[in-house]
Amino acid sequence: MSEPLLRVENLRTYFDTPYGTAKAVDGVNFSVDTGKTLAIVGESGCGKSMTALSIMQLIPEPAGYVDSGRILFEGNDLLDRTWNEMREVRGKDISMIFQEPMTSLNAVYPIGWQLCESMDLHGTASGNAAHARGEELLRLVGMPDPSQHMKQYPHELSGGMRQRVMIALALANDPKLLIADEPTTALDVTIQAQILDLLGDLQRRLGMAILLITHDLGVVARVADDVAVMYAGQVVESASARDLFADPQHPYTQGLFASLPTRARRGQDLVSLEGIVPQATSWPAACRFEKRCRYSFDACTRVDPQERPEGTDRPCRCHLYDPAISTRPANRADKMPSITIRRREEARV
Repeated sequence: MSEPLLRVENLRTYFDTPYGTAKAVDGVNFSVDTGKTLAIVGESGCGKSMTALSIMQLIPEPAGYVDSGRILFEGNDLLDRTWNEMREVRGKDISMIFQEPMTSLNAVYPIGWQLCESMDLHGTASGNAAHARGEELLRLVGMPDPSQHMKQYPHELSGGMRQRVMIALALANDPKLLIADEPTTALDVTIQAQILDLLGDLQRRLGMAILLITHDLGVVARVADDVAVMYAGQVVESASARDLFADPQHPYTQGLFASLPTRARRGQDLVSLEGIVPQATSWPAACRFEKRCRYSFDACTRVDPQERPEGTDRPCRCHLYDPAISTRPANRADKMPSITIRRREEARV
């Protein structure tokens, strides 16, 4: 079996704060294969974006730092690279679509200049060739008048237009890995479908891997091959998208699916997860989901669950699936019914 394009091992990204050390990413493991899409899902504050910024080595300093772990890209640890070496990787081998396009684009330069600069710095194209490629990229992401938009500044575009420019920038140098942090948040449903189809087409043509960060399970069902569910700085469940949608095992994952509008019956309120994500400066010593979990029992308050319990093939950080934990809750709630998943080729928005 070939080595994955990206492998993250025991990644820990911390922040020094006046209230103590915030363990934003705390022992995360996952891998992304060439030509595949891994979706990372979870609530706000679970560490999804910090994981992506750690891969790019863009953690805000000096408060933030990678405490330990490895980020292996094509077998080489990115954490061993200097800042200048990482500049050669960013935007070329690994690109990122940032969540906030207005703060990611340079407000004092036209869109075309920023597209051409990216291609010129990495040797993809220059001069008239870069300008022509910039117009083609804008056309690909659905900009109606690429030649005119090349002359415009970010403030002259709507939020959805700026998001499409960010996607064009990320694709400018045909990256091997594209990190997409909520890439369709500012787009309406029709444009969202077009962007997802575009990313899928480029992925098949270029063999590009995608690390997708999102809270939208509909997007996950449409494009993801594999899914990692994050909660409180940890990956609590990993599986193929088909297996996860058919059989969500972790109580947190089950809660996410139960809160979908499609699961609510007419006249009934949506299901919600009680409570909030605990503070990153004071994670619980044992199970971090225990106070919000409907299955909680004694072991959950005393023993930290393992990501992959011995004797199991599917990573699920929960005592319910750990053969080593003998005590079980007396009355377990009914297991979540299966959920039909439609793949990218079958889905329609």
